[in-house]
Amino acid sequence: MNLLRHYLLAVQFFTRIPVTGRLAHWVGFSPALLRASAAHFPGVGVLVGAVVACFTLVLLHALPASPFAVLVAAALGTGLSVLITGGFHEDGLADVADGLGGSSERARALEIMKDSRVGAFGAMALVLALLSKVALLALLGSVDGGLMAVALFAAHVCSRTWPLLLIRCMPHVGDAAGSKSKPLADQISNVSLLVALAWFVATAALVLWLTEGVAWWAPVLASLLALLWMGRLLWRRLQGFTGDGLGATQQVCELAFYLGLAVTL
Repeated sequence: MNLLRHYLLAVQFFTRIPVTGRLAHWVGFSPALLRASAAHFPGVGVLVGAVVACFTLVLLHALPASPFAVLVAAALGTGLSVLITGGFHEDGLADVADGLGGSSERARALEIMKDSRVGAFGAMALVLALLSKVALLALLGSVDGGLMAVALFAAHVCSRTWPLLLIRCMPHVGDAAGSKSKPLADQISNVSLLVALAWFVATAALVLWLTEGVAWWAPVLASLLALLWMGRLLWRRLQGFTGDGLGATQQVCELAFYLGLAVTL
Protein backbone atom coordinates (compact mmCIF):
# COMPACT_ATOMS: atom_id res chain seq x y z
CA MET A 1 0.00 0.00 0.00
CA ASN A 2 2.91 2.35 0.69
CA LEU A 3 4.27 1.65 -2.79
CA LEU A 4 0.89 2.59 -4.24
CA ARG A 5 0.79 5.80 -2.21
CA HIS A 6 4.28 6.73 -3.40
CA TYR A 7 3.35 6.01 -7.01
CA LEU A 8 0.15 8.07 -6.84
CA LEU A 9 2.08 10.97 -5.30
CA ALA A 10 4.55 10.82 -8.20
CA VAL A 11 1.61 10.87 -10.64
CA GLN A 12 0.10 13.82 -8.76
CA PHE A 13 3.40 15.72 -8.76
CA PHE A 14 4.45 15.17 -12.37
CA THR A 15 1.18 15.01 -14.31
CA ARG A 16 -2.18 16.70 -14.59
CA ILE A 17 -3.96 13.38 -14.02
CA PRO A 18 -6.34 14.13 -11.14
CA VAL A 19 -5.48 12.54 -7.80
CA THR A 20 -8.02 14.41 -5.70
CA GLY A 21 -10.62 14.10 -2.97
CA ARG A 22 -10.49 11.06 -0.71
CA LEU A 23 -7.77 9.50 -2.81
CA ALA A 24 -5.50 12.53 -2.36
CA HIS A 25 -6.26 12.55 1.36
CA TRP A 26 -5.30 8.87 1.58
CA VAL A 27 -2.07 9.45 -0.37
CA GLY A 28 -1.09 12.43 1.79
CA PHE A 29 1.98 14.59 1.37
CA SER A 30 5.25 15.24 3.17
CA PRO A 31 8.85 15.81 2.10
CA ALA A 32 9.60 12.22 3.13
CA LEU A 33 6.78 10.88 0.95
CA LEU A 34 7.97 13.00 -1.97
CA ARG A 35 11.49 11.62 -1.59
CA ALA A 36 10.07 8.09 -1.59
CA SER A 37 7.99 8.85 -4.68
CA ALA A 38 11.20 9.49 -6.64
CA ALA A 39 11.46 5.72 -7.04
CA HIS A 40 8.39 5.83 -9.27
CA PHE A 41 9.37 8.56 -11.73
CA PRO A 42 9.99 5.91 -14.40
CA GLY A 43 6.59 4.50 -13.47
CA VAL A 44 5.05 7.85 -14.34
CA GLY A 45 6.79 7.45 -17.68
CA VAL A 46 5.11 4.05 -18.06
CA LEU A 47 1.70 5.68 -17.59
CA VAL A 48 2.33 8.71 -19.82
CA GLY A 49 4.13 6.67 -22.46
CA ALA A 50 1.42 4.01 -22.60
CA VAL A 51 -1.36 6.57 -23.02
CA VAL A 52 0.49 8.50 -25.73
CA ALA A 53 1.58 5.32 -27.55
CA CYS A 54 -1.98 3.94 -27.61
CA PHE A 55 -3.35 7.30 -28.78
CA THR A 56 -0.75 7.41 -31.57
CA LEU A 57 -1.58 3.88 -32.72
CA VAL A 58 -5.30 4.70 -32.83
CA LEU A 59 -4.58 7.81 -34.90
CA LEU A 60 -2.39 5.88 -37.33
CA HIS A 61 -5.24 3.43 -37.93
CA ALA A 62 -7.94 6.11 -38.10
CA LEU A 63 -6.20 8.57 -40.42
CA PRO A 64 -6.27 8.09 -44.20
CA ALA A 65 -3.34 6.32 -45.83
CA SER A 66 -0.93 9.15 -46.56
CA PRO A 67 2.73 9.97 -46.00
CA PHE A 68 1.52 12.83 -43.79
CA ALA A 69 -0.43 10.55 -41.44
CA VAL A 70 2.65 9.78 -39.33
CA LEU A 71 3.43 13.50 -39.09
CA VAL A 72 -0.09 14.25 -37.85
CA ALA A 73 0.06 11.36 -35.37
CA ALA A 74 3.49 12.50 -34.12
CA ALA A 75 2.34 16.09 -33.65
CA LEU A 76 -0.93 15.22 -31.88
CA GLY A 77 0.77 12.55 -29.75
CA THR A 78 3.37 15.09 -28.65
CA GLY A 79 0.58 17.54 -27.88
CA LEU A 80 -1.16 14.92 -25.73
CA SER A 81 2.03 14.24 -23.76
CA VAL A 82 2.35 17.97 -23.04
CA LEU A 83 -1.30 18.08 -22.00
CA ILE A 84 -0.91 15.13 -19.61
CA THR A 85 2.22 16.49 -17.94
CA GLY A 86 1.23 20.15 -18.07
CA GLY A 87 4.44 20.91 -19.96
CA PHE A 88 6.32 20.34 -16.70
CA HIS A 89 9.58 19.21 -18.29
CA GLU A 90 9.30 21.50 -21.31
CA ASP A 91 9.03 24.43 -18.92
CA GLY A 92 12.25 23.28 -17.24
CA LEU A 93 14.01 23.12 -20.60
CA ALA A 94 12.95 26.68 -21.44
CA ASP A 95 14.04 28.01 -18.03
CA VAL A 96 17.44 26.33 -18.24
CA ALA A 97 18.01 27.69 -21.75
CA ASP A 98 17.08 31.18 -20.60
CA GLY A 99 19.29 30.98 -17.51
CA LEU A 100 22.39 29.49 -19.10
CA GLY A 101 21.99 31.48 -22.30
CA GLY A 102 21.20 34.73 -20.55
CA SER A 103 24.23 34.97 -18.28
CA SER A 104 27.61 33.35 -17.79
CA GLU A 105 27.48 34.13 -14.05
CA ARG A 106 26.11 31.34 -11.87
CA ALA A 107 24.08 33.51 -9.50
CA ARG A 108 22.51 35.52 -12.33
CA ALA A 109 21.73 32.36 -14.29
CA LEU A 110 19.90 30.88 -11.30
CA GLU A 111 17.99 34.15 -10.86
CA ILE A 112 16.89 34.13 -14.50
CA MET A 113 15.76 30.50 -14.21
CA LYS A 114 13.38 31.45 -11.40
CA ASP A 115 11.64 34.02 -13.62
CA SER A 116 8.34 32.61 -14.88
CA ARG A 117 8.59 34.56 -18.14
CA VAL A 118 10.03 32.84 -21.23
CA GLY A 119 12.86 34.69 -22.96
CA ALA A 120 14.41 34.39 -26.39
CA PHE A 121 16.74 31.49 -25.48
CA GLY A 122 13.91 29.57 -23.83
CA ALA A 123 11.56 30.09 -26.76
CA MET A 124 14.19 28.93 -29.25
CA ALA A 125 15.03 25.85 -27.19
CA LEU A 126 11.37 24.93 -26.74
CA VAL A 127 10.45 25.35 -30.40
CA LEU A 128 13.51 23.42 -31.60
CA ALA A 129 12.92 20.62 -29.08
CA LEU A 130 9.27 20.16 -30.05
CA LEU A 131 10.05 20.35 -33.77
CA SER A 132 12.85 17.82 -33.38
CA LYS A 133 10.63 15.49 -31.38
CA VAL A 134 7.82 15.57 -33.93
CA ALA A 135 10.25 15.18 -36.85
CA LEU A 136 12.06 12.20 -35.28
CA LEU A 137 8.81 10.47 -34.36
CA ALA A 138 7.45 11.01 -37.85
CA LEU A 139 10.66 9.53 -39.26
CA LEU A 140 10.28 6.46 -37.05
CA GLY A 141 6.61 6.21 -38.00
CA SER A 142 7.44 6.31 -41.68
CA VAL A 143 9.52 3.16 -41.15
CA ASP A 144 7.03 1.35 -38.89
CA GLY A 145 4.04 2.81 -37.04
CA GLY A 146 4.18 0.12 -34.37
CA LEU A 147 7.85 0.82 -33.75
CA MET A 148 7.05 4.51 -33.37
CA ALA A 149 4.51 3.71 -30.65
CA VAL A 150 6.89 1.37 -28.80
CA ALA A 151 9.65 3.99 -29.02
CA LEU A 152 7.33 6.56 -27.47
CA PHE A 153 6.58 4.21 -24.59
CA ALA A 154 10.23 3.28 -24.01
CA ALA A 155 11.56 6.84 -24.31
CA HIS A 156 9.19 8.20 -21.68
CA VAL A 157 10.40 5.58 -19.19
CA CYS A 158 14.10 5.78 -20.03
CA SER A 159 14.24 9.58 -19.97
CA ARG A 160 12.63 9.65 -16.52
CA THR A 161 15.10 7.14 -15.10
CA TRP A 162 18.40 8.88 -15.83
CA PRO A 163 17.68 12.22 -14.04
CA LEU A 164 17.55 10.27 -10.76
CA LEU A 165 21.29 9.75 -11.16
CA LEU A 166 21.77 13.52 -11.16
CA ILE A 167 19.81 13.76 -7.92
CA ARG A 168 21.99 11.06 -6.43
CA CYS A 169 25.35 12.42 -7.59
CA MET A 170 24.93 16.21 -7.50
CA PRO A 171 23.89 18.77 -4.87
CA HIS A 172 20.73 20.80 -5.19
CA VAL A 173 21.41 24.49 -5.88
CA GLY A 174 19.27 27.58 -6.03
CA ASP A 175 16.48 28.74 -3.77
CA ALA A 176 16.01 25.76 -1.48
CA ALA A 177 13.10 27.30 0.42
CA GLY A 178 11.05 28.02 -2.69
CA SER A 179 11.99 24.97 -4.76
CA LYS A 180 9.52 22.15 -5.32
CA SER A 181 12.39 19.81 -6.14
CA LYS A 182 14.39 20.40 -2.93
CA PRO A 183 12.91 17.43 -0.99
CA LEU A 184 14.03 15.17 -3.84
CA ALA A 185 17.64 16.13 -3.21
CA ASP A 186 17.68 14.93 0.37
CA GLN A 187 19.05 11.41 0.63
CA ILE A 188 17.64 9.58 -2.37
CA SER A 189 18.03 6.06 -1.04
CA ASN A 190 19.55 3.01 -2.64
CA VAL A 191 16.16 1.32 -2.32
CA SER A 192 14.51 4.10 -4.34
CA LEU A 193 17.14 3.75 -7.05
CA LEU A 194 16.61 -0.01 -7.16
CA VAL A 195 12.84 0.43 -7.49
CA ALA A 196 13.37 2.94 -10.30
CA LEU A 197 15.72 0.52 -12.07
CA ALA A 198 13.11 -2.21 -11.63
CA TRP A 199 10.61 -0.05 -13.55
CA PHE A 200 13.25 0.44 -16.25
CA VAL A 201 14.19 -3.24 -16.49
CA ALA A 202 10.54 -4.34 -16.62
CA THR A 203 9.90 -1.86 -19.43
CA ALA A 204 13.00 -3.01 -21.29
CA ALA A 205 11.88 -6.65 -21.04
CA LEU A 206 8.44 -5.77 -22.43
CA VAL A 207 9.89 -3.70 -25.27
CA LEU A 208 12.35 -6.46 -26.24
CA TRP A 209 9.51 -8.98 -26.26
CA LEU A 210 7.35 -6.74 -28.47
CA THR A 211 10.07 -5.90 -31.00
CA GLU A 212 12.56 -8.66 -31.66
CA GLY A 213 15.58 -7.72 -33.71
CA VAL A 214 15.57 -3.98 -32.95
CA ALA A 215 18.89 -2.63 -31.65
CA TRP A 216 17.50 -0.95 -28.53
CA TRP A 217 20.97 -0.63 -27.04
CA ALA A 218 21.62 2.31 -29.37
CA PRO A 219 18.82 4.63 -28.12
CA VAL A 220 19.59 3.69 -24.51
CA LEU A 221 23.26 4.52 -25.06
CA ALA A 222 22.33 7.78 -26.80
CA SER A 223 20.13 8.83 -23.90
CA LEU A 224 22.91 7.97 -21.43
CA LEU A 225 25.35 10.12 -23.39
CA ALA A 226 22.79 12.92 -23.28
CA LEU A 227 22.60 12.50 -19.50
CA LEU A 228 26.38 12.79 -19.20
CA TRP A 229 26.37 15.90 -21.37
CA MET A 230 23.61 17.53 -19.30
CA GLY A 231 25.29 16.55 -16.04
CA ARG A 232 28.57 18.09 -17.18
CA LEU A 233 26.78 21.25 -18.34
CA LEU A 234 24.88 21.69 -15.07
CA TRP A 235 27.97 21.01 -12.98
CA ARG A 236 30.17 23.37 -14.99
CA ARG A 237 27.66 26.21 -15.03
CA LEU A 238 25.70 25.77 -11.78
CA GLN A 239 27.76 23.33 -9.64
CA GLY A 240 24.60 21.30 -9.05
CA PHE A 241 21.07 20.62 -10.25
CA THR A 242 17.75 22.40 -9.99
CA GLY A 243 14.22 21.20 -10.69
CA ASP A 244 14.40 22.95 -14.05
CA GLY A 245 17.66 21.15 -14.74
CA LEU A 246 16.00 17.78 -14.14
CA GLY A 247 13.16 18.69 -16.51
CA ALA A 248 15.61 19.82 -19.17
CA THR A 249 17.59 16.60 -18.74
CA GLN A 250 14.43 14.52 -19.27
CA GLN A 251 13.69 16.36 -22.51
CA VAL A 252 17.23 16.05 -23.87
CA CYS A 253 17.41 12.34 -22.97
CA GLU A 254 14.04 11.70 -24.66
CA LEU A 255 15.20 13.41 -27.85
CA ALA A 256 18.49 11.50 -27.80
CA PHE A 257 16.57 8.23 -27.43
CA TYR A 258 14.56 8.89 -30.63
CA LEU A 259 17.67 10.01 -32.47
CA GLY A 260 19.65 6.95 -31.41
CA LEU A 261 16.88 4.65 -32.61
CA ALA A 262 16.48 6.51 -35.90
CA VAL A 263 20.21 6.23 -36.64
CA THR A 264 20.16 2.44 -36.15
CA LEU A 265 17.36 2.14 -38.72
